Amino acid sequence: MRTSAFLYPWDVVGDPDAPARIADLGVQQVTLAAAYHSTRALTPRHPARRIVTAEHSAVLYPPDAGRWAGRALRPYPQAWTASDDPFAEAAEALAGAGLDVHSWVVLAHNSRLGAEHPDTSVVNAYGDRYPWAPCVARPEVRAYLVDLAAEAAVRDGARGTELESCGWYGFAHLHAHDKVAGVGLGDAAQYLMSLCFCAVCREGYAGQGLDPEELGAAVRRALEPVWSGSGSPDAGWEAVGKLLGADLAEATLRWRTEAARSLQEAVTGAVRAAAAPGFQVLLHADPAPYRCGANVGVDPEHILSVADGVVLPCTGADAVREAVLGPFAGAPDAVVAANLTVVRGMGGSPDTLERDAAHAASLGANQLRLYHAGLASDPDLAAVAGALTRLG
Repeated sequence: MRTSAFLYPWDVVGDPDAPARIADLGVQQVTLAAAYHSTRALTPRHPARRIVTAEHSAVLYPPDAGRWAGRALRPYPQAWTASDDPFAEAAEALAGAGLDVHSWVVLAHNSRLGAEHPDTSVVNAYGDRYPWAPCVARPEVRAYLVDLAAEAAVRDGARGTELESCGWYGFAHLHAHDKVAGVGLGDAAQYLMSLCFCAVCREGYAGQGLDPEELGAAVRRALEPVWSGSGSPDAGWEAVGKLLGADLAEATLRWRTEAARSLQEAVTGAVRAAAAPGFQVLLHADPAPYRCGANVGVDPEHILSVADGVVLPCTGADAVREAVLGPFAGAPDAVVAANLTVVRGMGGSPDTLERDAAHAASLGANQLRLYHAGLASDPDLAAVAGALTRLG
């Protein structure tokens, strides 16, 4: 089964041993970050450092000045890797070790963009802005994301791309010193806390026959049991309808689905227009359309008519894989990649990789993604190499 490992350019730049080490795992491909959000990352084997602090969302290549001239929303260049073009430098080194390189592009997740341009952010029913979550219904945000995707995906040395956060982002966000776990938010509360009430989304709700003010009040009322600790822990879309009311829930989802689908169509079209024939376009996705975040909620039939395939979150129990892979069964011409975390310290299970990969394949997965070869310990990587050898 074709397997790709996720990497950052800084895992490779300055470490001449990195490409061979990755190739020796038994992978055929690397999914290499070209546009990424802020992070603090360990580099446990790098000869010159142990920590990289990416202080803000940035592109890991020099952005095209002509493309972005005069535009308020534009990508931020990186300053934490000592290279004029970290992506290209890393891609060349990895290709030299016999590895295919595909770009990894994070789209609607950008805290600096929201801090500097607050009107671009999702606004919840209480009026709180989420600076990390650009509202994908806003025309200026969509124009920025479409051009960012076309530029960041189609880099020299890349034979395809994987687009993360190509849809709605919402409340859930790994934030520095998070203090949000005091009240447990199940699927329904997460959805309601992720509904956007910016001016554009208010118009969108009105187009669905809703009064935006009344909808906001209904959302706040629906969340009251959550804040008092008596909310339903039920998971799934039915829990959203139970909390908000089925008709209101369906109307909000129609608006959000319309906005996300049209963005995905525009983004994939722009990438294909910029790329050579045969360039592969995949989306990180979840088959529950109401979900938001890195793995955006999609309708399987629609997304496979738009992209060449999907990368699906498959770490965890068998039931997790069954839930996300099942709706994509019977798509023989599409890439259905099972994404498995192999870093023990991040909840991964490299020791069960062989078994988990075989289970994913039995459910229709035809490729693997391993998160994340740069962050994994030496024992994690040894377990990965052994599993891939046995898998053949």
